[in-house]
Amino acid sequence: MNNQIINSNELSINISLINNKLHFIGNAENKEQISIDYIPPYGDNLGHTSLELFLLSLSSCLGSSVLLLLRKMNKNIISFSIKTNGNRRETHPTCFEKINIQLIIESDNTKADDIEKAIKLSEESICPVWAMIKGNVEVHVNYSII
Repeated sequence: MNNQIINSNELSINISLINNKLHFIGNAENKEQISIDYIPPYGDNLGHTSLELFLLSLSSCLGSSVLLLLRKMNKNIISFSIKTNGNRRETHPTCFEKINIQLIIESDNTKADDIEKAIKLSEESICPVWAMIKGNVEVHVNYSII
């Protein structure tokens, strides 16, 4: 039996440069590798940019917490998807100033109040990625129930 600690306080990753530009291959805890690159002319656009990975991270963090909360409320989730876009600053560093997240939830017993409660709890106390940017980036979450 593997006695691996699931909720460790320390996470580690490894990345390695694989060309003479900005293309990296990275992984965490021996999981599948991820290709990270930058747009030309500095990179070759062969992988996700760091900001794309950040949007993926925020979206999956929020999505995971919302799904867990809805399931705890005994909601039947038939399908769940997220569309996210981020607006970057014009000046350097060109980080996000606003992020818009759209949750699309197919359910036969989930109401707007349920989703709003799950989003609020996720923002306030569950999603660590959202907590890291709170106060620095405007995050707007909308949803639709199918």
